[in-house]
Amino acid sequence: MEKSKFIEIDAAPNNQPLGYKQLNEKIHQALELGYKNILLNNVCGQRFIGASLQGDLELQINGLPGNDLGIFMDGPKIIVNGNCEDQPGNTMNAGMMIVHGDAGDVIGLSARGGKIYIKGDVGYRVGIHIKEFERKFPVVIIGGTAKDFLGEYMAGGLVIALGLHFTEDGTIEESRYPICGNELATGIHRGKIILRTEEDLESRLGVGAKEYKLEKTTEKVMKEFLDEYCEIFNIPQEIMYRKPFKVIKPISKRPYGGNYCGQIV
Repeated sequence: MEKSKFIEIDAAPNNQPLGYKQLNEKIHQALELGYKNILLNNVCGQRFIGASLQGDLELQINGLPGNDLGIFMDGPKIIVNGNCEDQPGNTMNAGMMIVHGDAGDVIGLSARGGKIYIKGDVGYRVGIHIKEFERKFPVVIIGGTAKDFLGEYMAGGLVIALGLHFTEDGTIEESRYPICGNELATGIHRGKIILRTEEDLESRLGVGAKEYKLEKTTEKVMKEFLDEYCEIFNIPQEIMYRKPFKVIKPISKRPYGGNYCGQIV
C-alpha cells in the first residue's frame, strides 16, 4: 500500500456521525484526488457506504457499516474489521467483500458476480436471487451458520456455509447451532449451496430443492474458494474436511411452473 495513495476518513468527527451522503461524498472526493486505499474510522451505521464504486481500489472499515454496504459495487475490495448490518453486496457486479465478524440478513441480494466472505454467522435470506451473468459467478461463503431461506430463488452462483464458531481468543470450534434454518433453497432454479455438516437436511429443504452428493468437479471449484477463504481468515485448511459437505441443487429450472397456466391464452 503506497502512502501517497492512502487516506483516512473519520466517519464521526468530534463524536458527531456524518450522514451517509456526507460520508460517501468524502469517499468520492478522495477517489478524485487519486487515493486508491481508503480507511474509514468510527463508522456507526451509515448506509450505502461504497455505493456504485468501480475499479481497482480498497476500502477498509473500522466500526459498524449500515445497510446496503457496497450496493451496485463493480470491482473494488471492501474489508470490514468487525460486523456489518443487512444487505451487504446488494446487486454487486464484481469485486470482493470481506467481513471479519457477523453479518445480517439478505446478503448478496441479486448479486451477479464477485465474492462475499463472512467470517461469522449470518441472518435470513442470505444469497437470495444471486445469479450468474455471462462469465460472472457470485460466491458467498459463511464461516458460521445461517437462518431461514438460505439461497432463496438462487439463479446461479455458489453459497457455502461452514458451521464454525470463532471464540474471542481465536480458537476455532464447531458451532452448536444448526448449519441453516428452514426453507433451505426455496425456489432455487440454478446454482449450488454447499453445507459442511452431518445434519439431516431433508426436513428443511424448500420448494424445488434437493440434496445431492458432492461431485469431484464441484469439489474442485469449492476448494479453490475455500483455500482463499482460509488464507484470508487464517484458518487451517484441514479443519474444513473434518465434516462432510452436502450439496443442495435445484430439481428443475421452473420450481413453481405448476402454479401457472400451461399455455398463454
